[in-house]
Amino acid sequence: MLLLTELGARLKEARLAKGYSLEDLQEITKIQKRYLIGIEEGNYSIMPGSFYVRAFIKQYAEAVGLDPEELLDQFKKDVPGSQTEEVVQSYTQSPSRRKLANRSSNKAMEMMPKITVALFIIVIIAVISILYWAKSKETPGIVDEESPPVEYVKPQTNEPNTDGAEGTVDEEGAEEEPLEEEEPPTVAQVISPGAINGDDVNFEVSGTNELKIRVEITNNASWIAFRNTQGVDNLGRVYNPSETVEYDATTDGYVRIRVGSVPSAKVYVNDELLTSPSDRTTQNFIIQFVQE
Repeated sequence: MLLLTELGARLKEARLAKGYSLEDLQEITKIQKRYLIGIEEGNYSIMPGSFYVRAFIKQYAEAVGLDPEELLDQFKKDVPGSQTEEVVQSYTQSPSRRKLANRSSNKAMEMMPKITVALFIIVIIAVISILYWAKSKETPGIVDEESPPVEYVKPQTNEPNTDGAEGTVDEEGAEEEPLEEEEPPTVAQVISPGAINGDDVNFEVSGTNELKIRVEITNNASWIAFRNTQGVDNLGRVYNPSETVEYDATTDGYVRIRVGSVPSAKVYVNDELLTSPSDRTTQNFIIQFVQE
C-alpha cells in the first residue's frame, strides 16, 4: 500500500475539511476517481502523461479552496517535472519539402532551353510583323488589283412594314453577343496522412494557403495544446465537453497538436475533419504545408 506524500496529505486534509468524498470531488473536477487517489498517494505513474500531473493537482487544489501555485511551489519536490519532448523538425527542414524543391529546380533547368528557343521565335515574329506594318503605312497608294473592293448591297424585301414603307433588313445593326469568360478551376484542399512514430501522426496539407485549426471537445474532458516551430506551447490546458479552441498556424505553416483523449476531441483543418490512422488514445497531430 502506498503512503501519502506531504502534498497528497495536504490535499486530502483540505478535501475532508470541505466534507467532500472522492466521488464528490470527481463530480466537481471531472477527474477520474483513480487519478484523485493517485494524487493523494503520490502515485503519478497511473497518469496518462506527466503533463497531466500538474494540471490535475491544480484542479484538485482549486476545488478544495487551496492556492494551486503556492501549493505546487511548496511541494515541488513531490511533483515530477514537465516531460521534455524533442521538437519536431521545422517545416523548412522537412525532407519532403527539400525533395519537392529539388524536383522543381531540375524540371526548370530541363525546360530552360526550350523556353529560350520559343522566346527567340516569338521575338523574330514580332519584329517581322512590326516591319511589315511600318512598310505598309509608308506606301498607302498601293492597291491590290487582283482583289477589287466588293460593294455590299443591302437586300430589300417587298413586305410592307407597319408604316407602309418597304422594310429592309439591316444586318450591320446586329450586335454580337459577348463571350463568357471561363472561370479558373478551383483547387480543393488535400490532407495526406504521413508516417506514424509512437504518439506522433504526421499530416501534409496542400491546395490551400491557410492553416486554421479548430478542436471541439465532445463527451469527455481532454488536454489540448498547440506547439509552433519554435517549440512553444500555446493554449495548453484541460478542455471540458462542449468547449471549442481555435489556433491559426498559417504564418508558421506548421503545428503540433497534443490531444490527450482523441475519442473526446474532433480536430478540423480549415473546417475539414481530420481522421487519424492511429488507434492510440493520446496522440500528437503534426500538420504542415507541402509545396504543390
